[in-house]
Amino acid sequence: MKMILPEDVSYIIHKLEDAGYEAFAVGGCVRDTILGRTPLDWDITTSAQPSFVKSCFRRTIDTGIKHGTVTVMIKDKGYEVTTYRIDGKYKDGRHPESVEFTSNLRLDLERRDFTVNAMAYNDKLGLVDEFGGIQDLENGIIRCVGDAGSRFDEDALRMLRAVRFSGQLGFCIEEKTRQAIIERAGSLGRISAERIRAELSKLLVSDNPGQIREAYNTGMTKVFLPELDNIMQTGQHNPHHIYTVGEHCIRSTEVMDLFFNPEPERIMCRKTRNIIPDKVLKVAEEMTAGMDKKQQLILCLTMLLHDIAKPEVMTIDENGTGHFCGHPQKGEEIAEKILRRLTFDNETISVVKRLVKYHDYRIMPEPRAVRRASSKIGSDIMQMFFLVQYADIMAQNPATFDEKLGKLGMVTREYKKIVEEAAPLCLKDLDINGKDLIEAGIKPGPVMGEILGRLLEIVIDEPDNNQKDILLSYVKKVTDTYGNIK
Repeated sequence: MKMILPEDVSYIIHKLEDAGYEAFAVGGCVRDTILGRTPLDWDITTSAQPSFVKSCFRRTIDTGIKHGTVTVMIKDKGYEVTTYRIDGKYKDGRHPESVEFTSNLRLDLERRDFTVNAMAYNDKLGLVDEFGGIQDLENGIIRCVGDAGSRFDEDALRMLRAVRFSGQLGFCIEEKTRQAIIERAGSLGRISAERIRAELSKLLVSDNPGQIREAYNTGMTKVFLPELDNIMQTGQHNPHHIYTVGEHCIRSTEVMDLFFNPEPERIMCRKTRNIIPDKVLKVAEEMTAGMDKKQQLILCLTMLLHDIAKPEVMTIDENGTGHFCGHPQKGEEIAEKILRRLTFDNETISVVKRLVKYHDYRIMPEPRAVRRASSKIGSDIMQMFFLVQYADIMAQNPATFDEKLGKLGMVTREYKKIVEEAAPLCLKDLDINGKDLIEAGIKPGPVMGEILGRLLEIVIDEPDNNQKDILLSYVKKVTDTYGNIK
């Protein structure tokens, strides 16, 4: 098998080979290249000791020198070069107590997690595949190298990584590997929240975020996201929903993925089994344009958590119908606790909280109502808000789609007009500011903020009033000679 290596990678490998050592591209970069994907990083493994690697290249960084890793800098890009090694015993479920360097490539590949990640390549020897990685790639299987239990005992996070890779690659987890996960799911509790967050985030922005079902089915979410287990077991008992709360949330997450990745063959979602209407895809395409991976993650987290409070507020009426009064507000609180526990950043937490709080907020399709809603929810997240509502609807009862999508479509069209007209929606849009109020005799402080808030209400209702002289005249009407509100 012939692979085209990047120029910098070939340079590093050939320089080490010229010095009499072995060197190979290894791991995920080999896997992704074989699959026709573009690797994010290129890692190199070598028989050369770290000290020699450092002496061989002009610029290096000791990123993991204890474990044999040196980062070689080529211009502004770094490449991790790691000496072949044999890991000692793992006592903390993450780090080996000791590392022994070796000159045997097979022994180095043997310590890796999955067969598809245990392949190496260089131009001289071609592909080195000691554990059936190619066959597992062809069959779409995630399989541990050697004994699965031993691999997971070394690092429990590998269990969640198996699910993440199955999501990213669209693969199934091999049965022995899966059984080992079920038996050891509880050991994930030894893993830091930061590492779990990283894997969960990668899974949610993968092509198959619905693979979080596998994390649930194997018992892992019980450790790091027990709230999901709770909603997976909560029925909804009303005509709007035909799935449990948890299944609805996962399906809405899958719909959100389709909004970001609308390839024709994926429009009929394997899990949702609902065809996404062209009109919805068109709106989604417009709204996701320019959004980055972080925004995609925020939206997928929102869908996963938007109904997280339903078990806590659920009531059943005399007809057996389920009601969930106040679940968005309670959900905002629970979502924050979850995201902080998983060490997400403050910006992500803030936006997810707002989206969860308002995800069920219904807007009348008329200009004033849409402007008021935009001001209330926040004009900075309105496009995300609409995407959340579309995804939410598409994961409900198909019998209710047409009516709900029709109403939401009218609202989004009205919002598009408002944006095109540049209607004022927040304080910074006002044709007046604090300096103007000071010149008008208003003292800085809470009163000024209240006045600006009232002015915003005026221009939201009547955008034509957003003129400095009109707004100043209003200020004079509602304040006394001392600048206080009458």
